[in-house]
Amino acid sequence: MKRSVDVHQHLWPPALVEELRRRRQPPYLDGWVLHLDGEPPYSVDPADHDLTRRAEQEHRLVLLSLSSPLGIESLAPVEAYGLLDAWHGFADDLPADYGLWAAPALVEPDLDGLTKTLAHDRVHGLQVPATALSTPAALEALAPVLATAQQADLPVLVHPGPAGPSTPTDVPNWWPALTSYVAQQSAAWHSWHVAGRSLLPTLRIAFVALAGLAPLHHERLAQRGGSLGAIDRHVYYETSSYGTQAIDAMSRVVGVDPLVNGSDRPYAEPTDLGRSGALSRAILVANPHHLLTGGAR
Repeated sequence: MKRSVDVHQHLWPPALVEELRRRRQPPYLDGWVLHLDGEPPYSVDPADHDLTRRAEQEHRLVLLSLSSPLGIESLAPVEAYGLLDAWHGFADDLPADYGLWAAPALVEPDLDGLTKTLAHDRVHGLQVPATALSTPAALEALAPVLATAQQADLPVLVHPGPAGPSTPTDVPNWWPALTSYVAQQSAAWHSWHVAGRSLLPTLRIAFVALAGLAPLHHERLAQRGGSLGAIDRHVYYETSSYGTQAIDAMSRVVGVDPLVNGSDRPYAEPTDLGRSGALSRAILVANPHHLLTGGAR
């Protein structure tokens, strides 16, 4: 019997923590205080990044994501590769119930190295920051990176990237998650909607946080000269931080099959779907497995 899946959690390996502590410019850790451009200092709970403790909470397949708001993927190569090596090295230490999303360096991508990373049996796909898909032209430039996942028959997860230095710091801690992150996901989804499928005809792609609810704006899209068109069966919507109202609304537009469970733990907790066994099984089990492996549901 297939297990339930959480496609989106965060946990930093000790090697990545040490690399972040060596830095003096954002992103960096001062002890357990995280410093990023455009966000207030954030006190990290060390227990959140204790794999043994976290594993005790789980009874499902968990996929771990590099925290794209750190901006590691967009650093200069001399800075990015040490951090990314620390992240990808974590795959060797993961128990059977855990997997990893690989992450690319975006300034000078090493496509051969990324292909090798994607072949690791604990790596289940490729994660990219939504900021790298902010326009159709940006998506076209990113296409060779995304193609490494398509060639490996693995999915891509689109995750919010850095909030940006223009984000005010005198705002609540939740501000970026409700403003910049949502807008990034929406822009990335619209870029894919315009140009993605023609560039990458078989790629399975999932958008964190229900793509910033972008598909719910299909009526406004039509009024402004666009069109939702046919539902793309290889585009998925991860549910983190949303509950039954948003999930119900999305299902009315894109159906149930594209909805996949993700929690964003430790920054959010899993959603209680509060729905029938069949619907819960679709979102928790069948749909995530289809995202990860393709083929018949």
